[in-house]
Amino acid sequence: MAVKRGDFVKAVKDQLVNSLEAKASDVRFPSYIFETKGEVVDISGDYALVKWGIVPTPNIWLKQNQLEAFE
Repeated sequence: MAVKRGDFVKAVKDQLVNSLEAKASDVRFPSYIFETKGEVVDISGDYALVKWGIVPTPNIWLKQNQLEAFE
């Protein structure tokens, strides 16, 4: 999925688990990134910076193929 700033997305668990990004940090991802709406606030190459507004948390850089539209 190609994303742009302002899109609402959620993380795709199958794409994120066992990815390079998962291996580089804590693999215990919070459930809200898979279940709630996040907003794309920036794009850099293949990565998108996503902000989740449900709980106070840092923004997360994820590959665009690890995201899908939030419906």
